Amino acid sequence: MLGSNVEIKNISKFFGDFQALDNVSLQVKKGEFFSLLGPSGCGKTTLLRIIAGLEQPDSGDVLFDNKSVINIPANKREVNTIFQNYALFPHLTVFENVAFSLRLKKISETEIKERVGKLLYLVRLEEHKNKKPSQLSGGQRQRVAIARALANEPKVLLLDEPVSALDAKLRQELLVELDNLHDQVGITFIYVTHDQAEAISVSDHVAVMNNGKIVQTGTPYEIYESPANNFVATFIGETNLMKAEVRETNEEFVRVFAKGIGEFECYKDKEVKKGDKILLTLRPEKIKISSKPLEGLNSFHGIVEEEIYMGYQTKYFVKLDEGYILKIYKQHVNYLLDEKIIHWKDEVFVSWNPNDSFIIEVEEN
Repeated sequence: MLGSNVEIKNISKFFGDFQALDNVSLQVKKGEFFSLLGPSGCGKTTLLRIIAGLEQPDSGDVLFDNKSVINIPANKREVNTIFQNYALFPHLTVFENVAFSLRLKKISETEIKERVGKLLYLVRLEEHKNKKPSQLSGGQRQRVAIARALANEPKVLLLDEPVSALDAKLRQELLVELDNLHDQVGITFIYVTHDQAEAISVSDHVAVMNNGKIVQTGTPYEIYESPANNFVATFIGETNLMKAEVRETNEEFVRVFAKGIGEFECYKDKEVKKGDKILLTLRPEKIKISSKPLEGLNSFHGIVEEEIYMGYQTKYFVKLDEGYILKIYKQHVNYLLDEKIIHWKDEVFVSWNPNDSFIIEVEEN
């Protein structure tokens, strides 16, 4: 199977007085696993339905391989959609559910048997082909829905929060299977989710949406490490936000003063000048916590206000001498018997590399 390039051009959509999509544009490359990520009501499902042909936009265009499909009905587009509720026929077996659309096309029984057999092998359900959906687990039912969606050999597969109804462990397992399946079939996947961990774990590219607009598009690494603004920084994982004033600048770094913290250096990823008011982001896992300051890093003294042990990591909330409470995640990579274990009310030093704190907003003067 081969995928299609998908281009969204200036799509807007209203429902009464509510604007669900506001001049949205994006490009999805052939064969990509592309995610639309954002909170409930941000417009991601509406955009997916417009790509599928289930909704008509008020303005704009949708192109597959540079050809407009905006006037092509849903059943004529080379697209299939997987929803969160599976939508399987309860009275049909797994085999017959997958074969259903092929029978409508009057495909020969020999080809149906061969194509359905290959799909059930892909989703690891060959041994369950004669069962009814009620006899399957949630994860197995979703795999049937995926196989059925692939039966027509679409060029684009649309997935609308397909694992949201499953428990956490099953969700993670199905995500891995989806990623592997994508690699095998090679078509374009467009995946809708509100879960940032899902999006960044399986996607080639991610578009973060809010209030009907795309606020940032990039690789998972770019979205997480270099958020475009306050919304992306706080929606994708957890972070420390710091309001600061620029004191000095050079080619690579900016020296700032932040109330509740003090003076320190951050990476100069945006052009700023002395006196500018800025907002910084610093991820908790980038910060080192220790019993002594570390040379060459931004380093501050504080007291542990809270510690939360989580097995693979401990979350610390450290109140700095100037009053700011900093979140730090210490990963448990190994356990050293001679390392002092940090506990509640301990005096500590928190340190981070200037490269790990980024400017995400510059206040307009």
